[in-house]
Amino acid sequence: MLDFANPYLLLLLLAVPLIWGLYKLARLSRRRKLKRLGNPKLLVSLMPEASRYKSGIKITLQLLALAAIVIILARPRYGEKEDSKSVNGIECVICFDLSNSMLAPSTDDPHSASRLKRAKLMLEKLTDRLDNDRVGLVVYANEALVKMPLTTDFYSAKLMINDLEPSMIKAQGTNIAAALEKAKRTFSQNKDVHKAIILITDAEDHEGQALEAAKDAAKQGIQVDVVGVGTSRGGRIPLGNGSGQFMRDGNGDEVVTKVDEKAAAEIAKAGDGIYVNGADRDALDKLSEQLDKLSKSELRTIRYKISAEQFPLFAWIALLLLLADIFVLPRKSPWLKDINFFSNKGSKPFSFKKHKAKSAPAKPALAKDQAPKRK
Repeated sequence: MLDFANPYLLLLLLAVPLIWGLYKLARLSRRRKLKRLGNPKLLVSLMPEASRYKSGIKITLQLLALAAIVIILARPRYGEKEDSKSVNGIECVICFDLSNSMLAPSTDDPHSASRLKRAKLMLEKLTDRLDNDRVGLVVYANEALVKMPLTTDFYSAKLMINDLEPSMIKAQGTNIAAALEKAKRTFSQNKDVHKAIILITDAEDHEGQALEAAKDAAKQGIQVDVVGVGTSRGGRIPLGNGSGQFMRDGNGDEVVTKVDEKAAAEIAKAGDGIYVNGADRDALDKLSEQLDKLSKSELRTIRYKISAEQFPLFAWIALLLLLADIFVLPRKSPWLKDINFFSNKGSKPFSFKKHKAKSAPAKPALAKDQAPKRK
């Protein structure tokens, strides 16, 4: 069955009759102008090289070529068959820290991007590398929530990443153990699929028990990798209301938050994973290499239908028509000048005008008695 990959482009075929109509109007206007100059039959004799039919032939070739090009763009297909392929990958759950400390600067520069913005950017780049995997998202502060279950819809995942803000979680603090426990329950029950947790945090664990949760995940065959965001020097947490003020503790002192790289590295080690600092240029490469060490398992089978593309046929037709248009000149062809395709004599479709040379008049025969006599 013949179908088209881009059937809406076939609407461009409406341009063919439109251009043909404009051509006919132009020819009609030309005839009217010739009539103003004089008798058209006499004017034709003044233009012996002009062809009456070549312009019609050329516009026909051009319009047929245009129609063929439109069909090429619509991608005609014929001969449908069903095929399938297996998609191999891993299951990966990302635990994203949404505590207020993520609003602090990501570097020692107090005017640099916040930890939250840097973590979002890194997470977006990471999802581009997990194209065949199933990805889930858990956000946490003092409590953990499943923001996105395991999915292969990376477009929706990126939209969700852009909306992440600490205000999503009312119970503030940092409870890494709760995030790891929630992530473990997010995975599927398929034991043949390898699993990994990516923990994005500043590692200021206020509740403890993160090491025990990471060890338990490793026992279940789940790899725990940690991405640290922030600076060990520390930074103040802006209130975010445009007042230029910073968060204070119960004693009225400004809160200074620091990334605890030692604690983050211990969590990664307990979870049989690695620790990377999000500020490092090669942090994403190291993380990707670590995930690639996990064996890929079959996650799903994609079934699809394919059809043989037929546009090469129309491409050749368009090329031949355009070449023919190049060689068809608007003036008369010398070898056709003596052929009359519309003869009014008889029923012959065409006739040749033969020009015979005038012979000299025959001399009258002399009578016998008028024959010259020999002297």
